[in-house]
Amino acid sequence: MTRGDDAGPAEPLVAVSVDLDPLPCYYRIHALGDAPAELRDLVLRRAVPRLAELCARHAVPATWFVVGEDLDERAVGATAAAAAHALLAERHAAGDELGNHSHTHPYDLARRSPADVAREIGGCDERLRAITGRPIAGFRAPGYDLSPVMLAELARRGYVYDSSIYPAPGYYAAKAAVMGALRVLGRASGAVMTNPRALIAPTDPYRPSMSAPWRRGQAPVVELPIAVTPWTRLPAIGTTLILAPPWLRERGLAAMRRRVLFNLELHGIDLIDAELDGIPGELVARQPDLRVPLAQKLAALDEVLGALVAERRAVTLHQAAAWVQREAA
Repeated sequence: MTRGDDAGPAEPLVAVSVDLDPLPCYYRIHALGDAPAELRDLVLRRAVPRLAELCARHAVPATWFVVGEDLDERAVGATAAAAAHALLAERHAAGDELGNHSHTHPYDLARRSPADVAREIGGCDERLRAITGRPIAGFRAPGYDLSPVMLAELARRGYVYDSSIYPAPGYYAAKAAVMGALRVLGRASGAVMTNPRALIAPTDPYRPSMSAPWRRGQAPVVELPIAVTPWTRLPAIGTTLILAPPWLRERGLAAMRRRVLFNLELHGIDLIDAELDGIPGELVARQPDLRVPLAQKLAALDEVLGALVAERRAVTLHQAAAWVQREAA
């Protein structure tokens, strides 16, 4: 089931997942106050069709990690909730997977009580089941912060996998720097620091310990870590691949050939264009990927997906987790 950093995959796989964090999440991270109400569903409306078209061009089934509140009439209104339901139902019908990204995307979910965790996971689960008509298989925690309480709730609900562990020290350091800078300015970021023990977690799929998800154990839930390069553990997610110069992107993809599973995580905001989509300047100034034109981002991801599907079989994360379970058996 697991292999060392120097082992080549017996059956190389790539899974593309998309975190559909709405713009208010980014306003919270950068301590910008409330996001404009008219942009609440922008990521769903604009980014999902663009990403769906990109994945279809390469015959890649996507896993969409949904924030349940985007489907909640009380939170976003009947019209927006209905539109989100229809859009995600279309993706499900096309063969994509819908995953649980909590109900309201609280960055401190890993520090909350079992009752709060159950409400957050359950609220999203209920709305996704209304679309799929079947149990939901996978979860990704807000801010990549997975706790034993969250893992226990996933196991209780019969989830097949979690994909929250992101063992990338560079990401952790960058996050700490942003939060520290905001603190100096007297502004509190809505983000929280990830448990640092996750930085030494396995980088290939594994069964976690129920009491320490960053270690191997015997949990019924498979952990599918987000992609980092072997040995150096540099981020290999959509945002970094988009911002990297072509030569560095090529080197990163070459390094990832050692991975059994390339768990490529994207964010909906990766395919948002500041000018075309009317993003306020206050957010553009703080979010580097928003300063890259959409055409350039599409070209970079087109290149990445083309290279990956030439060497790997494209699967959903649920399918990848099933493969891990078969390897374990």
